Amino acid sequence: SPLYFRVLTKHYQQLLAVVFAVEEINKNFNLLSNMSLGYYLFNVDYIEMKAVESSLSLLSGESPPVPNYNCRPEKRDKLVAVIGGISTGISTQISRVLSLYSVPQISYGPFDRSLRENIQLQSIYQFPTNTAALYQGLIQLMLHFGWVWVGLVVPDDIRGEIFLQDMTQEMNNNGLCVAFAERVPEFPAKDTLNRQLFFKRFMSTSISVAFGDTYSLLRLVYNIHCFIPFGNIWVTTTDWDITTLPFQQSQSYKYFGGGLSFSFHTEEILGFKDFVRTVQPAKYPNDIFLQDVWSTLFECSYLDQDGIKTLSQCEQNSSLETHTLHAYTLCMKPMFLSFYSLLHPLLEESQLERSNSRQKNVNERTSKTKLDIFNYQSLLNGTKAQVKVGEFIFESHKAPHLSFNDKLMMWGEHRNETPSAVCSPSCPLGFRKTVVEGKSFCCFDCIPCPNREIANKTDMDQCVKCPEDQYPNMQRNQCLSKVMTFLSYEDTLGVALASTAISLSVLTALILGLFVQYRDTPIVRANNRNLSYILLISLILCFFCSLTFIGLPSPVTCILRQTFFGVVFSIAVSAILAKTFIVVVAFKSVKPGNSMQMWMVTRFSNVIVCSCSLIQVCICTAWIIISPPFPDTDTQSEFEQIILQCNEGSNVAFYCVLGYLGFLAFLSLVLAFLARRLPDRFNEAKMITFSMLVFCSVWISFIPSYLSSKGKTMVALEIFAILSSSAGLLGCIFLPKCYVILLRSDNISRKNLH
Repeated sequence: SPLYFRVLTKHYQQLLAVVFAVEEINKNFNLLSNMSLGYYLFNVDYIEMKAVESSLSLLSGESPPVPNYNCRPEKRDKLVAVIGGISTGISTQISRVLSLYSVPQISYGPFDRSLRENIQLQSIYQFPTNTAALYQGLIQLMLHFGWVWVGLVVPDDIRGEIFLQDMTQEMNNNGLCVAFAERVPEFPAKDTLNRQLFFKRFMSTSISVAFGDTYSLLRLVYNIHCFIPFGNIWVTTTDWDITTLPFQQSQSYKYFGGGLSFSFHTEEILGFKDFVRTVQPAKYPNDIFLQDVWSTLFECSYLDQDGIKTLSQCEQNSSLETHTLHAYTLCMKPMFLSFYSLLHPLLEESQLERSNSRQKNVNERTSKTKLDIFNYQSLLNGTKAQVKVGEFIFESHKAPHLSFNDKLMMWGEHRNETPSAVCSPSCPLGFRKTVVEGKSFCCFDCIPCPNREIANKTDMDQCVKCPEDQYPNMQRNQCLSKVMTFLSYEDTLGVALASTAISLSVLTALILGLFVQYRDTPIVRANNRNLSYILLISLILCFFCSLTFIGLPSPVTCILRQTFFGVVFSIAVSAILAKTFIVVVAFKSVKPGNSMQMWMVTRFSNVIVCSCSLIQVCICTAWIIISPPFPDTDTQSEFEQIILQCNEGSNVAFYCVLGYLGFLAFLSLVLAFLARRLPDRFNEAKMITFSMLVFCSVWISFIPSYLSSKGKTMVALEIFAILSSSAGLLGCIFLPKCYVILLRSDNISRKNLH
């Protein structure tokens, strides 16, 4: 059958490698003197009991074996070594027999550290493989394709446990995760697998790495055939030969097509292809395996004559060259090289050395290891073969190098593109990963980046903050440059505030002109007209000082903003305090007609204005000397803008200025409140009381609003407080007098003052 032919020819190639190596050694007279090598071939069919039987047959020289007897002629046939053990189990059983007779065993199966540590197996030699190179090759392949969620399948033995531990550690070190770890019991052990759990595990990822040999993973093959749907991609080593699995070739490709296999690189064997061309039944008439291969290849039949099977209707002199042997010769090379490199140095000493050490390494590990990567494909002619698609070079002191030809890759019948192997979908731009409690770090949720942070790559663990002069876009995957802005005369708000300030300044100037024109009237002279002039001029300056808050901040404007505002406002409030003092003293302490006392009251009011203003000047001077205001930038208040503003320098000094103004205003309010009931038609006490109530209300409301605002809003708020408080003083104190002067001129005569 096709299945039988594929398994037979796949292992028969290894027998051909032994035959070729023996013939090459026998041709070299420098190696052997007066002797030659011979060989016996046994097929154990992956059955450990048959391996024991074959070992006893080799020792006794008879089949069936005769234990404890040697039936060979001692001088002609001497058993010097046994090559065998394609799996760990087979190697172990062979070695148990051969160790009793100290016959060396050369195992060409997968290297197993547990065998060298078994004190009962003293005669087995293994070929060490660079497992570090294999691990790194698998890791680099996963990284190349972005496979981060990969299943591991190993035989249920010590070798499998070592691979799981080492590979899991290497994967974690490279940000990869184990989707599942399946330990496969030996075939034909009782099937104790939970089929539902088995199916669920294998369906959790599309990529599985199988470490083991064909024999130890037969149970896995059975379960895959019965329970796993098509489409999974397998990554294996050449120890697990997927081309010899127990399926028809078409079925094998359905389950394992597109799989990748790592093989230790070997160089071309000189003369081997020529040797294969000469292999035919006529040359080796006693080779029953060759007859089976020949019968299948050339569609011949057996004739049984007297119990001896012979080929009939076959071209006995045909050549294997007529068939595709490229895939077969790939696996013949390791067998030949292993055999030849072993026997060459040992035969120079005419005998095999026996070592009592527990570790018997025949060849040393090389510093450079090269692995070939093959892809299981369906060729154009319909045949299935392993095609080389890449290679991996590992050197202990250099970075590993993976070269891969993606254009040559074929992913089997069920995939047209590179498969994905992730536990969670990638987090897109603008999102970051967050750990899911109780799951592997490869399983995560995606959450949007917080404000002022971006994620400009997929699967970012942490979002990145934008620089101070940039802000994230709506998708939060890119930082954009902020626009510099400030309260300017081009802004609607700036124009409105500036227009209001100028209008109020003009209005105040007109009122000042009116008062100068009617300076000799009793209503203007009442409560000291000079103080009225000072108050009106200071209010004009108050309105104009608000303009320093508009425009591009500079060192000069930043200093003038607060200090000029503080000094001018202190003059205005001091003038109001002095006017209030005059009202109280004039009505309670000065006798009518005593000009001397009134002169003293006037002088004292001037002292109040000067001294109170001087204190504010000292506070502002100290502020400028110690920590003056300066131009600064605010990158936090506006999301897409950088606010150019003035930094107060010292918040303590700023609030000292405001606090002192508040103290003067409160003192004026108290005095005005006490004098509100004093008689006089032109008594300013009531007007001052209302003006101080407006003034204090504005600035008391200003402080919390100022503290809670940022950027241009904060600047506009302070301008509004300046304008509204100044307008409150102007309106409450002077507008009633203007009304009397302009519309009630009959009430301004002296006789109506009482």
